[in-house]
Amino acid sequence: MTGGRHRLALWTALGLVVTALAVVAAGCGGGDDGGSASTEIEGLGSSLEEIQELAREEGEVNVVQWAGYAQLTDEFKAATGCTVNTKDGGSSDDMISLIQTGEYDGVSASGNASVRLMTTGDVAPINTEFIPNYADVQEGIKGKDYNSLDGEPYGVPHGRGPNYLMFRTDEVAESTDSWSVIWEDDELAKYKGKISIYDDSIFIADAAVYLKATQPELGIDNPYFLDDEQFNAAVELLKKQAAAGVNYWPGDVAKQISEYTNGDSVVGTTWPYQYLQLTNADPAVPVSAIKPKEGTTGWSDTWMIYSEAANPNCMYLWMNHMIAPEAQAAVAEGFGEAPVNLKACELTENENHCSEFHADDESWWEDIYYWTTPTADCGDDRGEVCKTQEEWEAAWTEIRG
Repeated sequence: MTGGRHRLALWTALGLVVTALAVVAAGCGGGDDGGSASTEIEGLGSSLEEIQELAREEGEVNVVQWAGYAQLTDEFKAATGCTVNTKDGGSSDDMISLIQTGEYDGVSASGNASVRLMTTGDVAPINTEFIPNYADVQEGIKGKDYNSLDGEPYGVPHGRGPNYLMFRTDEVAESTDSWSVIWEDDELAKYKGKISIYDDSIFIADAAVYLKATQPELGIDNPYFLDDEQFNAAVELLKKQAAAGVNYWPGDVAKQISEYTNGDSVVGTTWPYQYLQLTNADPAVPVSAIKPKEGTTGWSDTWMIYSEAANPNCMYLWMNHMIAPEAQAAVAEGFGEAPVNLKACELTENENHCSEFHADDESWWEDIYYWTTPTADCGDDRGEVCKTQEEWEAAWTEIRG
C-alpha cells in the first residue's frame, strides 16, 4: 500500500476534494459517456454541490468489496463527511447475494457479477457528469460489456489484473511458461494433490483458454462463450484435473496463502495479491507468478451503485474517490493490480509499479480475457447456442463432486 512518506501529500490532496468538486462545471466529467438516468435514484442530488451537501446529511456509505479494495477511508470521511463501512465478499456470487439484501449502497463487482447485476436492474447506470475523475480513466477500459449496458456506463472501473500461474520455485522448474503444468497427465501425476485451483464456475474459462491454444480445431475464440462441443471439452479437462487431486481455494485468499507457505500446494492459479503476500512474508516463500504463453483469464472490476441505495450521494462521492489518483495508487500497490487512472503512477511507493503491472501497455493485455457472464447468445454468428451461467454452475458442481 502507499507508504508513509506519501501520507501527508495524499491527505492534503484528498482534503481538497470538496473544494475541487464544488467548482467543477457540470459537463466536465463525462460528456457523452453518461446520461441522466442515474438521477432517477431516489435521494440523489441533481448537481455536484447538492450531492456534497446531501452526503454530509447521509453520513455513511455501505459497500461490498473484494478484501482490501477500499482505500484511504479516513481521508475520504474527512473530505466528505461519509464514514465507509465495508463488507468483504469471497466470490462474485457473494457480491450478488449481498447487494441484493438492500443493506449496501454499492459493490466492487467483477465481470461475472456485474453483467448479471446490470441485467437484473440491481445496479443503476451512472451520470459521469457527477464523477469528475471519470474523465481520467483509460479510454480502453470504458464502455465494455462488463461495465456498460445499452451504451450507458454502469459504474467506474476500479483496476485490472491477470489470473497468474503461480508455483513454488523449489518444487517446479523456474523455466515453466505454460499452463500445461496443471492440465497434462504427466504434470498432474507429478503434482498430485498439490495443485491449487480457484473454486468458482468461472474457472471453466481457464480450461477453455488452454484448449484455445492447444486444440485450435475446437474453434474457441472467447473462452466465456462456449457451444456444446467446446464446453464439453473444457468440462472433461476439468474432470481429469479434479480426479488427480487438487486443492480448491475460495475467494478467502488466506487458505491459498497458507497452503503455499506450508507446501500443501506448489502450483496453480492465483491473484497478484497472494503472490505479493507470499513474497513479502518473513521469511519469503519461494514462488514465481507468470502470465503463461497461452494467455490467461483476468478481471477488470467496477464500482457500481445499488439501484435503491439508501446513501446514493455518499456512494457517488465514493466512486469518484476510488478512481482518484491517490486511492488508485494505494489499492494498486495493496492488492497488486494495474490502476485505471494513470495519474496514480506518480504516487506509488514503488516508482516502477505501473510498468511492472503493465498499466499503460495495452499489448500486454491482449491475451487476457476479463471475467464476464456466460450467456446463451454467443455474440457471433452462432446465435444462442452457448452455455449459460446456470449451466456453468451446474457443471462446476458436477466437476467438484
